[in-house]
Amino acid sequence: MDALRTPDERFAALPGYSFAPQYLEGAGGLRMHYLDEGARDAPVALCLHGQPTWSYLHRKMIPALIAAGLRVVAPDFLGFGRSDKPEDEATYTFMFHRDSIVALIEALDLKRIMLVCQDWGGLIGLTIPMDRRDRFERLLVMNTTLGTGDVPLGEGFLAWRAFSNSKPDMDVAALMKRAVPALSDAEAAAYAAPYPDQRYKSGVRRFPNLVPDRPDAGGAALSRRARDFWSKEWGGRSFMAIGMQDPVLGPPAMRALHKSIRNCPPPLELADAGHFVQEAGAIIVEKAMASFSA
Repeated sequence: MDALRTPDERFAALPGYSFAPQYLEGAGGLRMHYLDEGARDAPVALCLHGQPTWSYLHRKMIPALIAAGLRVVAPDFLGFGRSDKPEDEATYTFMFHRDSIVALIEALDLKRIMLVCQDWGGLIGLTIPMDRRDRFERLLVMNTTLGTGDVPLGEGFLAWRAFSNSKPDMDVAALMKRAVPALSDAEAAAYAAPYPDQRYKSGVRRFPNLVPDRPDAGGAALSRRARDFWSKEWGGRSFMAIGMQDPVLGPPAMRALHKSIRNCPPPLELADAGHFVQEAGAIIVEKAMASFSA
């Protein structure tokens, strides 16, 4: 498979990101990058990012997760971060991404998992525990949704998809700076490090068009089954954090999702946080772990 690999030097000295890279070679010879931090025998926090970010998004949460006694595994979806990037946009499907995460879970034999997910990390990640029930115990969910195809997509998402489709060479650094004004210029540039030019952004471009928008769309039936699982069968502990300034997957989307997660306590509402709520850092982990211990 024709794929690009971002040069390693682009990841040198990124602010707040001194973690050692790990790699898993999968189907088609594609190499997936992931972080693996903390004690190997500890319960796992599986941290899944969204668009257009990568595992850099979790840099502020990782130390707090480790301090809470967790092993942190944070992959980059194929097409993102330090993972390989197929150039053909048709390569990227809902199941392509889901299968790659399932393969990582099984290759590393991850157990006692807390799913930590936001954006596409939730769209994909929330469909996995129902088929791997023996591996998942907890959920920490932030600004995401399930793509069931039987609920109209919100205006915020439709606007985002239109914007993304109009920017084939999306300026990732500028976008992140607008979305998270507190970012330094160096941090914003770090988000763009995986993408030297437009050729590396096929996966970034493709994600908004993979959100199931009709009942027979790829991933829609799977997501409806996941909705039933979370609302009727999930027996683990859950915690939700909402970035209240998110125009795409903010309070309305999250309150709808909250109703679908069995026994989920009232969410943590972060008044000043937006879509990329992981930038709020340790406070989310601290509140979640306190809830799980209550």
